[in-house]
Amino acid sequence: MTAAPADIEGVLRKLGLPPRGPLAPLTGGVSCEVFRLDAEGGPYCVKRALAQLRVAADWRAPLERSHSEVRWLQAVADIEGVLAPRVIAEDQAAHLFVMSWFDPATHPVWKAELAAGRVDLAVAHEVGDALGRIHATSARRPDLAAAFRTGDLFHALRLEPYLLHTARAHPDLAGKIETLAAETLAREIALVHGDVSPKNLLIGPGGPVFLDAECAWWGDPAFDLAFCLNHLLLKTVWRPDSAAALITAFETLRSAYAERVDWEPLEALETRATRLLAALLLARIDGKSPVEYLQSDRDRAFVRDAARSYLQTPPERLASLAADWAERIKTR
Repeated sequence: MTAAPADIEGVLRKLGLPPRGPLAPLTGGVSCEVFRLDAEGGPYCVKRALAQLRVAADWRAPLERSHSEVRWLQAVADIEGVLAPRVIAEDQAAHLFVMSWFDPATHPVWKAELAAGRVDLAVAHEVGDALGRIHATSARRPDLAAAFRTGDLFHALRLEPYLLHTARAHPDLAGKIETLAAETLAREIALVHGDVSPKNLLIGPGGPVFLDAECAWWGDPAFDLAFCLNHLLLKTVWRPDSAAALITAFETLRSAYAERVDWEPLEALETRATRLLAALLLARIDGKSPVEYLQSDRDRAFVRDAARSYLQTPPERLASLAADWAERIKTR
């Protein structure tokens, strides 16, 4: 870990949050720098967006996404049953903001829990329910749309690195994937987080805490559902000893989410989510951001073959895809 750049400390002083000691770098994702800030009223978490993401491929994204995340956090702050960090301060020009801190001792990362084989179905239900609340509440607030017309950001952060990059790696499926990307970008329904992943969810006593909403966009809620469910399927390959529990968690999350869908017919949403899930499975193998925990050729080929089959002949519903995946896991 490297020390925090001096310019970040200067920004914090300007915001009225002078550090009481060195900023402590934290393990973040590929897209940002994250630090613990000890200051009056703290501790806090500081986040600054990076122009070049930390992946092997050349992946650049607009720094304005930092402000999109701030707006998402503010938009969901009053939704009952939804937890997210509180925004303390922002310097939009520096692409930096300060938010509330959650103690890792009481708020472990969901990905770490799943990696350790702790698959809590109550957590899966809470995640699905909270995500459904976000989409249902925002779908009834079309006034939010103007603040999240961030299709360019969503394209740069999600559609290009995940779907379109994958399409170029699979020319025979390129037409299907490119059409899916275009249709997804054109759909405007609700406030989308864009990165609902176990690594971006803290599991606390009050329920899951949603982090890292820099892909926030007014668009298709099916993307969030598919993006999250994708990780549960991929982890069955990583942790085969937990495969049955993870498949059950998949259905638990899906079912809890479905209970909140009141803005459109559930079947229509699930049809889109199933197609997106197939593409995202393939993207986490052959896109710009492959999952780091599937390294063997055998594991990657397993996911690739299944995803290609789902893209060629899409299952009718998410449960159908999960059932087929479960059978493949049993017989691999």
